[in-house]
Amino acid sequence: MTRQSFFVRAHSSAPPDAVFDVLADSTRWCEWAGPLIRRSSWELEGSPEAGGVGAIRRLGSSRIFSREQIVEYDRPRHLAYVILSGQPVRQYRADVSLTPSGDGTDIRWEATFLPRLPGTGRFIRWYLSKIVGGLARNLAAQRPAA
Repeated sequence: MTRQSFFVRAHSSAPPDAVFDVLADSTRWCEWAGPLIRRSSWELEGSPEAGGVGAIRRLGSSRIFSREQIVEYDRPRHLAYVILSGQPVRQYRADVSLTPSGDGTDIRWEATFLPRLPGTGRFIRWYLSKIVGGLARNLAAQRPAA
């Protein structure tokens, strides 16, 4: 099977540290991520923060959810995770990079994976890129807590 990859971009008017704080807090994903993520929580907290390396988050609904483990945590520039279960992929890794720009933060969310079933790679890439694109746009629209 052929490794698949995609990336999406978005721009936030918030500074990188504020964007990172929203991204790294699994408990708040249900507030901003969109209709596919109605529940969000930590299955296991990480280090040095709850959302740090080793953390496992659960995202989805009561019946359908994915489990994702944080593998890199470099506040406020970079967060990476792998999908442990819940999606039709193997060896999925996503890297979210936050770069300061003149008026806020550029968000680049890129992922690579192997499809679980032969012949589904292009469709799964399209499907996941649409979901992740929505996540990136929703993340960019968040405003820092007052």
